[in-house]
Amino acid sequence: MNVGEVIRNFRQRRGLSQGDLEKRSGLMRCYISRVENGHTVPSLETLSRIARALDTELSDMFQDEGVTDPKEMEFIRELRNYLPSLKARDRAQVMEMVRKMVEG
Repeated sequence: MNVGEVIRNFRQRRGLSQGDLEKRSGLMRCYISRVENGHTVPSLETLSRIARALDTELSDMFQDEGVTDPKEMEFIRELRNYLPSLKARDRAQVMEMVRKMVEG
């Protein structure tokens, strides 16, 4: 996973320029460019700052990149909260129910 690409994709999906992200995050545009182009790797604190500027949670930025719908991301986040309390058999039942729902 390329952190810079993830940040660029999130920024572009929100219709923001690097300059917009600079204003929102307080980070210099040239630094944002270096991160997006893979020339530097930001600290966890800086990543959190970027996530806040993009109006998202840091964890959301590093989920499955195919998930972009905020409602879908919230569903996944809620489901993750329940997973630790489910036994393997219960998880299998949940997956079977989902498969049946999708099939019609």
